[in-house]
Amino acid sequence: MPEHTLRRIREALPHVELQQTYGLSELGILRSKSRSADSLWVKIGGEGFETRVRDGLLEIRARSAMLGYLNAPSPFTDDGWFRTGDAVEADGEYLRILGRRSELINVGGEKVFPAEVETVLESMPGVVEAAVAGEASAITGQMVVARVSVSTGETVAEFRKRMREFCRERLAPFQIPQKVILADGALHGDRYKKIRRAPPS
Repeated sequence: MPEHTLRRIREALPHVELQQTYGLSELGILRSKSRSADSLWVKIGGEGFETRVRDGLLEIRARSAMLGYLNAPSPFTDDGWFRTGDAVEADGEYLRILGRRSELINVGGEKVFPAEVETVLESMPGVVEAAVAGEASAITGQMVVARVSVSTGETVAEFRKRMREFCRERLAPFQIPQKVILADGALHGDRYKKIRRAPPS
């Protein structure tokens, strides 16, 4: 879950134990153990599962898994490891899921994970929800674009100014959105998965 969501839940329900989990439709839900109730670091695996990190990406080998996708390249390595496509950080046995490699934004060679920027934006007063994606840029290859739902009644110009001031101390310059779109409605789907691509106009 996003860091700001975890923090708010902990503040609202301080005596409730929270646990991060990880699962895939291709493999099922893995056993998990959070480092603590307020941590996004999680240990996953358990009986029937093995995990490893290759080139910053999580790979999983399971006793039971799907065979593959019809008319598509195999998502498995030759030795049976499923390529999840999830970028992770590792600290001993614990992992922190950064996001899908396919959603990575490359700003002049610097890597930006949408979830990191969304966490900061959603901690701003008046921000209901944010969805971040990359857009082509003639100068840097890609730039960070944020679609934001706000409850403040601000104009785009007013919000952009406040956002830049807020993000300056919390994000690297290349992570701060260069383009802002004020969105109407939810920025997630029915299963609360973030919709990071704007619908075609």
